[in-house]
Amino acid sequence: QVQLVESGGGLVQAGGSLRLSCAASGRTFSSVVVGWFRQAPGKEREFVAAISARGSSAYSADSAVKGRFTISRDNAKNTVYLQMNSLKPEDTAVYYCAAKVSSYYSDYVPSRSRDFGSWGQGTQVTVSS
Repeated sequence: QVQLVESGGGLVQAGGSLRLSCAASGRTFSSVVVGWFRQAPGKEREFVAAISARGSSAYSADSAVKGRFTISRDNAKNTVYLQMNSLKPEDTAVYYCAAKVSSYYSDYVPSRSRDFGSWGQGTQVTVSS
């Protein structure tokens, strides 16, 4: 089991940036795939990005985040980051990180929420216009 704690959310003006962090504990971090999802009020949870243990990444096919968000990880710090630039009001949501136990040698990056077994409590991101 992996325990996850998100941080870095907050209120930002449109066009601004935020960096979310997801700190993991409880299992060898180098064998864990980590993903970011978000859920806006009244909407379903949606995939944003994910990164494999070795750093292969995948992003939502939705062009809404493409080119603006970057996922990265620091295995020495057991932390995954989501850098969000050029934020828009429609990025307002609770952002969750999730973990899937995998293998350091696997570059498979899932994108369905049901593929992830551990979830953090979420961090609120609010973008004002």
